[in-house]
Amino acid sequence: MTNAARHSGVNRILVQLELNATGGLRLEVRDGGGLPASAWQPGVGLISMRERAAELGGSCQAGPDPGSGGLVAALLPLGQGGARPADLSPGNDKELSVR
Repeated sequence: MTNAARHSGVNRILVQLELNATGGLRLEVRDGGGLPASAWQPGVGLISMRERAAELGGSCQAGPDPGSGGLVAALLPLGQGGARPADLSPGNDKELSVR
């Protein structure tokens, strides 16, 4: 979200969280900014996100959104000390940390 706010030039972003069929957490951050594809050069922020996702056994990709703007998408496994799907049920709002 910080990268979107800093680099996209927009004042609104969309964040989506979803449990996938394998019990992992899919996180997407989209913005409506107008950065060209050539502007998506991995810097410290994008490299750090990819490395952290990999440390958790997941993945992170970033680049231009096929619609418009930018898209950062991460897939993170849940469990083994992190959040469990039951913790994410509606009405069970609380801060969660995924390690």
